[in-house]
Amino acid sequence: MGTFVYDKPANAFEVDDRTLAHLRIVVMNKLRRSEPFMLELTMRDGSGHRSFWIHQGVPMQFRIFTAAHVRINRLWIETLMDAASGPNGLFVVPEPDEHENPQPSLLK
Repeated sequence: MGTFVYDKPANAFEVDDRTLAHLRIVVMNKLRRSEPFMLELTMRDGSGHRSFWIHQGVPMQFRIFTAAHVRINRLWIETLMDAASGPNGLFVVPEPDEHENPQPSLLK
């Protein structure tokens, strides 16, 4: 289980390592393009969600505890990038099968 920390330790949020590795790539690419966005994460205990306005001015950490390198699903990255660019912001969607419906890459 990994941790996303936004600004300060009080804003730490647990996310499974695989999902966090993918979110990290999306956040990195959006901020590299100077595109702030809303990130919504669901509480693990089902008690609701938290929303974070993501922009370059706020320090953040992605703590991934998996010892092995996480295999990245490019289709999931593209799906998450589409969500981050939409009106509702970035939220975790189920991981698609990367061998189904291959599409041209949006990450250039």
